[in-house]
Amino acid sequence: MIKYRKHTLSNGLRVLVHQDKSTPFAALNVLYRVGAKDEDPSKTGFAHLFEHLMFGGSINIPDYDQELQKVGGNNNAFTSNDITNYYLTLPAENIETGFWLESDRMLSLAFSEKSFLTQQQVVIEEFRQNYINQPYGDIWHLIREQAYSKHPYQWPTIGKDIKHIEDATLENVKEFFYAHYAPNNAVLVASGNVEFDHIITLAEKWFGPIPKREIKERTYPMEPKQTEFNTQTIYREVPNDMLIWSWHMGAKNSLNYRCADFVSDILASGNSSRFYQKLVVERELFIDIDAFISGEEDPGLFMIIGKPSKGVDYQEAKQAIFEEIAELQNNEIDNMELEKIKNKFEANLLYSESSYLDKAMQLAAYELAGEVELINTQVEKYRAITTTQLKDFARETFVDDNCNEIFYLSNVKES
Repeated sequence: MIKYRKHTLSNGLRVLVHQDKSTPFAALNVLYRVGAKDEDPSKTGFAHLFEHLMFGGSINIPDYDQELQKVGGNNNAFTSNDITNYYLTLPAENIETGFWLESDRMLSLAFSEKSFLTQQQVVIEEFRQNYINQPYGDIWHLIREQAYSKHPYQWPTIGKDIKHIEDATLENVKEFFYAHYAPNNAVLVASGNVEFDHIITLAEKWFGPIPKREIKERTYPMEPKQTEFNTQTIYREVPNDMLIWSWHMGAKNSLNYRCADFVSDILASGNSSRFYQKLVVERELFIDIDAFISGEEDPGLFMIIGKPSKGVDYQEAKQAIFEEIAELQNNEIDNMELEKIKNKFEANLLYSESSYLDKAMQLAAYELAGEVELINTQVEKYRAITTTQLKDFARETFVDDNCNEIFYLSNVKES
């Protein structure tokens, strides 16, 4: 049970506090409700660009990292299609420095041309290295473009096209900041060796004066139900073939999502999983294979990605995968196998919430989704899943009309 207390400032900032006196440290997590799906389709990659810009100096603090390091702190951030998350850890006695730093960059970035051009080039280089010049680097662009026709999950967080970042202007950046970075579009969590009253006092002092901003209502075009099987074959200079399938699945915190989570574990989580035992060890059809869910807020994707062993025809490899899927559709899994998956899920969840920083991140995520109480009920919901529900999920999801297939084939000739 993770205990927390909550307070909302007059400007709309939600503040949650979790006390853990077993550590001399504290964490501050600031989660903004903005991700790649909030971008203009003609100006993508901005949410990720902002993750970089937020460390480039705010209106009163030229060097964020330097000030944090002076008090023994560390920080990082990440962007997804749904959110942008900033977090820091430091000795609890210095936590006010964290409030000072985070409030100043929520108030306003420095918006200097030098910082903008520097971070713009960093992101452009990241795009080139990881998505253009890297083997298999374009798979997420291909997967999302194929699976989505309307919803802005059509592109990964790096952006749809490198040209969107190359053409970005400082004015574009300012518009994006003031449209999304605001106290009424964020959640602040303090955890560790902290006192609730002290944290609220600091929140009122440092964040209270920041005015709320007009935040555009988050509305996205609904992805229409897929009605036909999609397949494409791509040839690239890569060392191995790669086979990719994606199926549409339910939104986060739905039963469908939880069933998808378990099915992905049954198929591919660990050396005892079905894919590893049958397709890698016994039949030696794959050198690597995985099944996972995209984990997004809105209805996302269930994916299988595998690299066939040398000499194995990709159609033979495909048939083997779909035989395993048919097994899930036609037969309920053994209760012992399900119990093993449930135990593993519970252990992983407890591990993911083991530190004061982990708890801060989890609390922020659940609160932003409007379901903070789920942090203490998720295990119960997953433990309630039945073998029949998993079988029903497999039958409803793994159908041709809901399937997107990519044969990503190597055109490298063996010498």
